[in-house]
Amino acid sequence: MFYVGDTASEEKVVVEENTTILNEKKEKTEEDTKAISEAKSISTKRGKKLSIADEIRFLKNFDNLEENIFIVFVECESSGNVGFLARTMANFGLKNLVLINPCELKDEAYYQAMHARSIVENAVIKGTYPNLDDFLKNENIDFIVGSTGTPGGSYNLSRIPIRPQELGESINLNQRIAILFGREGNGLYNEEIDLCDIIVSIPTDPSYPIMNISHAAAIIFYEIFKNRNEFNVEGLEEATKLEKEYLLKDMEKIISKLYIPEHKEKTGLKSFKNIVNRAFITGREAHTLKGILRRILMKFE
Repeated sequence: MFYVGDTASEEKVVVEENTTILNEKKEKTEEDTKAISEAKSISTKRGKKLSIADEIRFLKNFDNLEENIFIVFVECESSGNVGFLARTMANFGLKNLVLINPCELKDEAYYQAMHARSIVENAVIKGTYPNLDDFLKNENIDFIVGSTGTPGGSYNLSRIPIRPQELGESINLNQRIAILFGREGNGLYNEEIDLCDIIVSIPTDPSYPIMNISHAAAIIFYEIFKNRNEFNVEGLEEATKLEKEYLLKDMEKIISKLYIPEHKEKTGLKSFKNIVNRAFITGREAHTLKGILRRILMKFE
């Protein structure tokens, strides 16, 4: 805006400033229009009408599915299974394949991957690690899911599983999640299972319970993929890794003051960890529970 009596040079400056502002607004409008257009397109394809806000959240969930989930194959023994796994990942929008101390990958890995060849190539270039610990530290993983075909009974606390459907309904795509698949012959070792926050297992016929990795992966991936459109209710976000760690530390302190045998201390803490992770508690619940545990600790002191 300019007034009568302003010089020509002043008018030029004002016009340039206004042009910059208009260009910024135009770019912002174009970005919003693109997001809304993509959202409307998805709504049409899915055959039902959702609000634009929900559709934009759908796009975000789809991106999180691709970016935040890491499929980890521990010490694979067959090149072909790497290709089959990559192909299954592509079917369900997953891109991050991680190989832990793999066998030498031969042409079969790329051949069996078919159109998911790029997933194998990326795993070889930047997704291969000598051990599981290096991967977990490097990628700052928030939540670890282990898969097993041999779930434990009530006395094997580390191997008490949930089913794929429960995982798909409860998983938080805003966190960085690693889903571990073990060796073709021996699966995941006990020490690897102990690293996991939760274990998932597929019910199968007891006469032949162990599935091929790509078949098992397809069931797990499908359950996660079909629930990607479910939106968390505001305020019900799952507790973070750090919030859960604080809960475990407080419980560990409480258990240490009970003067019970050491093996029962470990069992008690493991049971508490299982309960917290299987319940997928919210941040609010974690905060409330932490306050209660702190009060219990104060009573001991």
